[in-house]
Amino acid sequence: MLNELFTPSVQHALDIAGIFVFAISGALLAVRKNFDVFGIAVLAEATALGGGLFRDVMIGAIPPAAFTDLGYFTTPLLAAVLVFFLHPHVERIQVGVNVFDAAGLGLFCVSGTVKAYDYGLGLTASAALGLATAVGGGVLRDMLANEVPSLLRWDRDLYAVPAIVGAVMVVLCIRFDTLNAFTSGTAVITAFVLRLLAMRFHWRAPRAYNRRSATAEDSGAS
Repeated sequence: MLNELFTPSVQHALDIAGIFVFAISGALLAVRKNFDVFGIAVLAEATALGGGLFRDVMIGAIPPAAFTDLGYFTTPLLAAVLVFFLHPHVERIQVGVNVFDAAGLGLFCVSGTVKAYDYGLGLTASAALGLATAVGGGVLRDMLANEVPSLLRWDRDLYAVPAIVGAVMVVLCIRFDTLNAFTSGTAVITAFVLRLLAMRFHWRAPRAYNRRSATAEDSGAS
């Protein structure tokens, strides 16, 4: 089904672009954490490929695409080298990096959902793995950097919710036999725009109702 939506060359180009911007975000966090060059490379690889690796292992797509396509594996290394030498300049275009990261989020939640369905999973499980594809790398990045994952923090703009919306749109289209290049593109754009709006207006998920916790507000955990 995925090959019916995008030609292999277009799909590969989009995957590489998404992997690159995710790797940039991982490498930048490694720089902020004062990691050495090896740590920067590890965090770049983990952020870029973690979600896809998890999805492929869960659906039995072995060996994972990250290890069968050299471009998938080397692109994060190129991003790590770029950040290692030019991180002050990359930091200055952080807004642009965030925009491309949002685009990668939208793309991966859709492609991950479709690939999981292609491998025989049900609609709910496919949507869950679409979400994991989109946010899994970021979760792994934060855990390796000894931080609470961003998507679990109350003080961070919505990240998982746009991916959930995109994945749900895909499975609804599958359910009603309307999935095509247009509807899948609409799902990508919807997740992308929701993420941009969340960053622009600082939309955040609600915390527990009538919360009376003594935990400090700056703890970061929801």
